[in-house]
Amino acid sequence: MKPPYTERQGQFLAYLYQYSLLNGCAPSEADMQQFFQVTPPTVHQMVLTLERRGFIRRVPGQARSITLTVPPESLPSLRRPQDRASKQEI
Repeated sequence: MKPPYTERQGQFLAYLYQYSLLNGCAPSEADMQQFFQVTPPTVHQMVLTLERRGFIRRVPGQARSITLTVPPESLPSLRRPQDRASKQEI
């Protein structure tokens, strides 16, 4: 069965889950920017998209308030950005 989110959205969701599991709080947008090696507007748009599609909840204006609304077992395995790049070259 195809997941309700895109591959890229799945990677962001997997990152949110793993980061929260390891650190006890949600990542900041700067943390996501650094991990995915993207610009701040890219991260912010992804957060807004995930929220609009109902995959996360957050409190606007409150730092590190993102919570997942999808079951963790439905998430894909998290891959480092360079792992994706090397697969695309093959």
